[in-house]
Amino acid sequence: MTVEIQHTATGRRKTSMARVRLTPGTGAITINQRPLDDYFPNNVLKMIIKQPLLSVEAADKFDIYVRVAGGGASGQAGAIRHGISRALTEYNSELRKKLKKEGFLTRDPRMKERKKYGQRGARARFQFSKR
Repeated sequence: MTVEIQHTATGRRKTSMARVRLTPGTGAITINQRPLDDYFPNNVLKMIIKQPLLSVEAADKFDIYVRVAGGGASGQAGAIRHGISRALTEYNSELRKKLKKEGFLTRDPRMKERKKYGQRGARARFQFSKR
C-alpha cells in the first residue's frame, strides 16, 4: 500500500467555493468528477484555471481534483484558480512569492451588493414622477 502525498486547499470568489486536492500525477484536472474540457467548454475559463500551474511550471506534475459549488462559471473558475494557488503554496512555500506577485493568492473581495428596502435593486430606485 502506497501513501500518496496530497495537498488540499479552499478557494473562493463571489459566491463560489472550490475545494482543491493536488496529488502527484500527469496533469489531469477533474472538476465535480468531470474532465476540465467537459465542465468548462470556454477556453478563457480553462486558461484562468491553468494560470497558477503555468506560472510555476507545474502543469504536468499534479493531478487536480476539484469540488466546486455556487455561483456561475466565471466565479467558479476564479475560485478554482485561488484554490490551486493555495494548494501549490502548501506543496512548496517557496512558490508563494511568485504566486503572490502574480495576484493568484489574493481573494477577490467583490460580492453582489444587497438590495435595499424602498428601492428596486441595490442602487436602482423606483421610477419617480413629479406630476
